[in-house]
Amino acid sequence: MSDYQRLDQWLYYARVAKTRSLCAAIVSKGRIRINRQVTDKPHAKLRVGDVLTLPLRPQEPIRVWRIAELGCRRGPAAEASQLYEIIQEE
Repeated sequence: MSDYQRLDQWLYYARVAKTRSLCAAIVSKGRIRINRQVTDKPHAKLRVGDVLTLPLRPQEPIRVWRIAELGCRRGPAAEASQLYEIIQEE
């Protein structure tokens, strides 16, 4: 297994959206940050230890997660929550 994963794929495995194409669309809006760097590329490389900032919707809190594991499948929510550590949710 490689030491990185595509951002849209990891978001799909972490159950941020229902489909991978929706995850790619979220990333394309340019509001997600990896280690404080804004990205609009669904193919951005995500590694264990990276910090994601996810302001998904104006009504929802900003999520700040540290990547704990790279995913290998889209499993149940309990399994998906093991892919990240919550740093902050405002």
